[in-house]
Amino acid sequence: MSTSSPEAVKKLLENMQTDLRSLSMECKKKFPPVKEAAESGIVKIKTIAARNTDILAALKENSSEVVQPFLMGCGTKEPKITQLCLAAIQRLMSHEVVSEAAAGNIINMLWQLMENGLEELKLLQTVLVLLTTNTVVHDEVLSKAIVLCFRLHFTKDNITNNTAAATVRQVVTVVFERMVAEDERFKGIVEQPPPVQGNTNRRSVSTLRPSAKDAYMLFQDLCQLVNADAPYWLVGMTEMTRTFGLELLESVLNDFPGVFLQHQEFSFLLKERVCPLVIKLFSPNIKFRQGSSSAASPAPVEKPYFPICMRLLRVVSVLIKHFYSLLVTECEIFLSLLVKFLDGEKPQWLRAVAVESVHRLCVQPHLLRSFCQSYDMKQHSTKVFRDIVNALGSFIQSLFIVNNAGNTAAVSAPAGGSGSGAQGTAQGGPGTGGVSGNLTTQAAFEYRGTWIPLMTVSVQGSAKATYLEMLDKVEPPSIPEGYAMSVAFSALLDLVRGITSMIERELATEEEAAAEFREAHPDQEWQPQPGAHLVWEEMVSACWCGLLAALSLLLDASTDETATENILKAELTMASLCGRLGLVTPRDAFITAICKASLPPHYTLTALSSNTANLSSKAYSIQGQSVQIISPSSESHQQVVAVGQPLTAQPQGTVVLTAKNIQCMRTLLNLAHCHGAVLGSSWQLVLATLQHLVWILGLKPGVGGALKPGRAVEGPSTVLTTAVMTDLPIISNILSRLFESSQYLDDVSLHHLINALCSLSLEAMEMAYGNNKEPSLFAVAKLLETGLVNMDRIEILWRPLTGHLLEKVCQHPNSRMREWGAEALTALIKAGLAFKHDPPLAQNQRLQLLLLNPLKELSNVLHADIRQKQLESVLQILQSQGDSLGPGWPLVLGVIGAIRNDQGESLIRTAFQCLQLVVTDFLPTMPCTCLQIVVDVAGSFGLQNQELNISLTSIGLLWNISDYFFQRGEAITQELGREEEALQKQAQEKGETLNRPFHPAPPFDCLWLCLYAKLGELCVDPRPAVRKSAGQTLFSTIAAHGTLLQQPTWHIVIWKVLFHLLDCVRTSSTTADKEKIESGGGNILIHHSRDTAEKQWAETWVLTLAGVARIFNTRRYLLQQLGDFFEAWEVLLNHIQSAALSKNNEVSLAALKSFQEILQIVTPVKDSDKAGDAFAAMGVPPVLIDPLSASGPGRPLVRSDSLVERLTRYNGAELQAPPPGEESALEDSALWWSAWNTWYRTGTDSTRPPSGPTEKLSFIPSQPFLTALIQIFPALYQHIKANFSMEDLKKLGVILHGAVSVPISSDASPFILPSYTEAVLTSLQEAVLTSLDVLQKAICVGPENLQVMYPAIFEQLLLFVEFSCKPPQYGRVETKHVANAKYNQAEWVALNYVPFAERSLEVMVDLYHKTACHKAVINEKVLQNIIKTLRMPLGLKYACPSESTWKLAVSSLLKVLSIGLPVARQHASSGKFDTMWPELANAFEDFLFTKSTPPDNLSIQEFQKNEAIDVEVVQLISTEILPFANFIPKDFVGQIMAMLNRGSIHSQSPSFTEAEIDVRMREEFSKVCFETLLQFSFSNKVSTPQEGYISRMALSVLLKRSQDVLRRYVEDERLSGRCPLPRQQVTEIIFVLKAISTLMDSLKKTQPENVDGNTWAQVIALYPTLVECITCSSSEVSSALKEALGPFKDFMQPPVSRVQNGES
Repeated sequence: MSTSSPEAVKKLLENMQTDLRSLSMECKKKFPPVKEAAESGIVKIKTIAARNTDILAALKENSSEVVQPFLMGCGTKEPKITQLCLAAIQRLMSHEVVSEAAAGNIINMLWQLMENGLEELKLLQTVLVLLTTNTVVHDEVLSKAIVLCFRLHFTKDNITNNTAAATVRQVVTVVFERMVAEDERFKGIVEQPPPVQGNTNRRSVSTLRPSAKDAYMLFQDLCQLVNADAPYWLVGMTEMTRTFGLELLESVLNDFPGVFLQHQEFSFLLKERVCPLVIKLFSPNIKFRQGSSSAASPAPVEKPYFPICMRLLRVVSVLIKHFYSLLVTECEIFLSLLVKFLDGEKPQWLRAVAVESVHRLCVQPHLLRSFCQSYDMKQHSTKVFRDIVNALGSFIQSLFIVNNAGNTAAVSAPAGGSGSGAQGTAQGGPGTGGVSGNLTTQAAFEYRGTWIPLMTVSVQGSAKATYLEMLDKVEPPSIPEGYAMSVAFSALLDLVRGITSMIERELATEEEAAAEFREAHPDQEWQPQPGAHLVWEEMVSACWCGLLAALSLLLDASTDETATENILKAELTMASLCGRLGLVTPRDAFITAICKASLPPHYTLTALSSNTANLSSKAYSIQGQSVQIISPSSESHQQVVAVGQPLTAQPQGTVVLTAKNIQCMRTLLNLAHCHGAVLGSSWQLVLATLQHLVWILGLKPGVGGALKPGRAVEGPSTVLTTAVMTDLPIISNILSRLFESSQYLDDVSLHHLINALCSLSLEAMEMAYGNNKEPSLFAVAKLLETGLVNMDRIEILWRPLTGHLLEKVCQHPNSRMREWGAEALTALIKAGLAFKHDPPLAQNQRLQLLLLNPLKELSNVLHADIRQKQLESVLQILQSQGDSLGPGWPLVLGVIGAIRNDQGESLIRTAFQCLQLVVTDFLPTMPCTCLQIVVDVAGSFGLQNQELNISLTSIGLLWNISDYFFQRGEAITQELGREEEALQKQAQEKGETLNRPFHPAPPFDCLWLCLYAKLGELCVDPRPAVRKSAGQTLFSTIAAHGTLLQQPTWHIVIWKVLFHLLDCVRTSSTTADKEKIESGGGNILIHHSRDTAEKQWAETWVLTLAGVARIFNTRRYLLQQLGDFFEAWEVLLNHIQSAALSKNNEVSLAALKSFQEILQIVTPVKDSDKAGDAFAAMGVPPVLIDPLSASGPGRPLVRSDSLVERLTRYNGAELQAPPPGEESALEDSALWWSAWNTWYRTGTDSTRPPSGPTEKLSFIPSQPFLTALIQIFPALYQHIKANFSMEDLKKLGVILHGAVSVPISSDASPFILPSYTEAVLTSLQEAVLTSLDVLQKAICVGPENLQVMYPAIFEQLLLFVEFSCKPPQYGRVETKHVANAKYNQAEWVALNYVPFAERSLEVMVDLYHKTACHKAVINEKVLQNIIKTLRMPLGLKYACPSESTWKLAVSSLLKVLSIGLPVARQHASSGKFDTMWPELANAFEDFLFTKSTPPDNLSIQEFQKNEAIDVEVVQLISTEILPFANFIPKDFVGQIMAMLNRGSIHSQSPSFTEAEIDVRMREEFSKVCFETLLQFSFSNKVSTPQEGYISRMALSVLLKRSQDVLRRYVEDERLSGRCPLPRQQVTEIIFVLKAISTLMDSLKKTQPENVDGNTWAQVIALYPTLVECITCSSSEVSSALKEALGPFKDFMQPPVSRVQNGES
């Protein structure tokens, strides 16, 4: 409810009436005048209320009257009444109904009360109410009121004093507030400026308005009073204290600075009155020195007086804060004084309040800036700002230097610290043992034994003073230990915080302005105001030394984490600010300080020591006191958290890290992280320090360069407490983040960072030289990290980064160092390729090549581990970015292919994995121009000799590549064509010729040729397995994909690839070493067929020749269209011949197979099988080449499905019939005759028997070889038969004969020879016969003139027939007969030629059968030759090597004769057969009466069979010869008869046993002979008497012989008596008896007229002799005799007369 509302007014009126009534009641008795006045007052009030509408205004008008009763009441001096009146007056005042006059009256009344000492508190209250509720009191009235309050302040009563003091303060404030309000009211009114007053007029108040005037007078008098002068306006003051005056001055100055700044009059007062006063009052403090005796000086004034001094400092603070701009000079003095008060010689309390005052300044950065501008930046002026900072620093230093026995301690402690040790523990600090358990929890500083606790003195950024507020203390207080330090510490921190944040704010606004300006005017350059920068730089320059000195010392001494944190923060912000302002020296100095604090004490780090040297020379003085940058103390009272190894070249002891070191390290990280952009060259310091810390803590780099806690490798291992263990991950995280944040640095800063890392890395490398200590990998790891996070602008740092890693780190001898260099480099390259650049890499070839180049450069490093890393990364790049390498392929392939044989297997293996990946996955994505590189690289893997499997697999890759070429042929052709055009254009422009391998061929063909050439190189690799695989692949690719080549290209393939290869292989094979290779590697057994280099090369030769032959065969129609096919054919045949004649069975045989193939002879399966089996049994793998196998190289193809289709698609055409019109192509006889010549040379050379002595025997061709050789002839013959001459036939015969004569080596014989008992031909023999067969068939169907060749064939066959009895000789080789050869004794074994000879015989008989009547056969006496040849087995009979032989000979003879004899008879007259008959007779003779005896074990059945054969011969004679005796020469017939005669009697063999005798006597044979003899003897067809005579003579001889034998027997029997006759004689007599009985039979059968009478007479004459034999004792003879006598009965008939016979 406001005081003017109707209700309030009503209430006021009521209250006043009540008051007046009460007053009249009280005064009724004692003070009637008062009572009356009160009652009239009631009436007066009622009247006013009734008459006026505005009651309050009316009351105010009449206030003097209204107040009167109360004033009178006060005059009674009765306490009760006085109190009532004062209360009523106060009520009136509070309703503002008191006029100026009334106020004056009231004041006067109060004055009286005051003088009487009544109601003092009520008085004060009343005055206060009067002055605060309205502004009616002015001038003298006001001054009287104020004086009244002052006087009450100095009463005896404490309460009154204090109340009065408060009232005075309030009243003073009210006075100034009124002035401020008045100024507000007149604000808009422009006044005339007052005439300028001379300084002489000390009261220039005429120009002031009322309230201002009051204020002015009041302030002036306050100054007077403080100065102990009489006041001008405050009349009636009796006493005053300086302290109270100073407080009032301070409060006015502090609360109403505007007044002084706006009104000249007041400013004048400040300058003229206040400042001199302050300076005057300061004088005792300035002169006083603690501890010096001052007896001479006048007593108490001169001693500093705490209350005044403290208040003065407060006033000074206010003056500086608010009126600095007015009082520049004065402030300079004040500030210098302040600095002096910090001296060590001043009393402790003085220093304390001075520090508090300095702190107050330190929290006002703008003020500090003004100091700097006003003093430090002016010439000839005190460097006030610098001095303040330095003074603080000195002050802090001095606190650490303990006073010794009251003497002044040295301010600048030398490095050793003079008086530090003695009181080391005097101040209750934990002393040097502080590391153990008795750590105090209180925060403190400790330095060289001085221990100073740290208190919380004020909130950061506000200077809350303790001693400047002790206004009630008179005596100087005792300052607790550490207080001054704590304040100074806060002041320092606030100073730094204030300055830095102020400057940074302003920098920020400037940058914003600059940015806006650039947006608005992009073309113009922004010009900042230089003034601001100068000030900032000056401020920093002025303060940095002092700050650094103090902060470093405090940092070293600090034992509290928070304090340390604050100090570090201060150093950090200063460093960052210096960096932003470009002040390099201070920036580096602060950073150095942090760095040093991070490292263990006295740690040697060159980067830092050089910097400190610069600083310590900057000792500077503050008014004669020198301040040094104190080096850190060595005693640590810190908790040790880690023990590790220093990072030095020479191993040293361990070093310890304390918690504080770690804290500093974190600050350092923070600095680098947040302020990296301004570090510039100081990166060097920061990183060097971090590197050492990381080393001591044992952090090792992990993937991507991040550091992880690792185990130290050597020495006393790093020891970490759990405290630091939990910190490590955080530290390592921050470290990583630090380098991550490098992405926000500008390019220049980034380069600074990289250069710093590079030089660090160089140092680390220096250190790692010459010892195998674990190197520091910090720099390398961090280079990697920095590179990784700056991928988006990698171009600007790529070269320095990779250059350093490549040239320095990767080449370093220390393996760990190297390994990390490579790790870093490869990680960067991988990241660079994986990064999503803008524009993408695919469109930025230059960048891609830039990124890949270092990878290629790595190939020049010789260290295997580096190459390993390089290749692993290539593998990863392929796996992740293979699709997008594009133009980078040549580089990548170059890396993969940069392998050398001295690199070791694992490297080559890794490189090869890369290649495999490329071939399997990336061929389609790479430019076709790179395909040739792929081929070369794959080839180089084939040629390396470290790892056989890789060589083999790489050949497989070449096959896959060829497959790819085949599939993508069209696309590749087009792309290469485009490329070729471009190159051609370039070459023309330069005027050069296009230079590429195989030039004239089209580019796609060149690709194939490169592939073939590579495979060709591999085909002559020293390792057999590689050769084999490469050969198979080469021929398979040519076979499978050759269709793609253009015709002219085939010319190159044939001459440059295939023939070249053949030449190389031939040379290598013929010169290969024959030494036995010991089994390789101990566990690999080498088969005996491959145990010399020569044998291994043989296999290669075989493969190559076969491959080339196959190509000739399958591609013949294509090749024949090339101009020089005949030359090529000749060359190929030449190769085949030299292979066939090589002294190696395997090669020679294979050569023939190839020969067969190019002649398109498909070997009869059964033969090739046999040869194969025989070979396999010998352990030589058969090289039987199928015309085209669809398997490709010796391993399943990756894309085999396509191959089969392709073979059906393309290769179907290869073996098909030639296109029409070309049938004659292969019939080109020149080719065939060329082949025949080759065959002939090969055959002749291979079958020619050795001429030298047997020991030197080097080589005898194998059976399969000879077989194959001979098997070629029939097919070959088909093509040359037209011109095949007798001459050629002779040549052939020589070869056939030679081939059959070749013996077999004993170790092969079991497989080739049939067991002796089987009569089987060897393949070779069959082949020989087949050849002859072919020939004779050809002659048979051929023209007449061919038939002259028959005899030659017979001759050949007969030669073979002879082998049955007389095996051929092979030179002088000693052979054993197979039957008696123990395989190990004889080197060579002759074949069993019997079956062959027999077969030849059969063939011959057959042939003769067909050709007996041919003229040539007759003319050339073939039959005679046959008989002559057969004589040998026939004559040998039982002596033949094989029994079958003579039997076959007989049967053949019989067959031949049955055909030949008629022919012979036919041509008897021509005499062509004359010579044959004696041969034939001899043949019969030799056979029938053989000289060989039958074997003893011949069974009776066998004997009978053989006898039957003899009988057959005799029958032939009787049927085919004797009947035609008149056509046959007589002597021949004679010979025959003699033979028969002999057969009929003399044929017994003397050796028979008794039992067998009857059988063995060849009775049947004799019988037949007899019969034949007889038959022809009594033949009635005797043509000539001579013949008859022969037979008759024969008979008589026979009979005569019988007669003699019988007679002799009888005599012998008689003589012998009882003794038996010899067995032989008995046998003979028996035979004779049997012959007689046979003769009798024969005679009976014969026509009587054919028998000569003489003969009968002789027969009958035998009878008596027979009868005489009857007496013989032998039963056998008796039975024979009985048989002989029996037939004589036919002669027993009556004699007939002659007449009857009709003869005389």
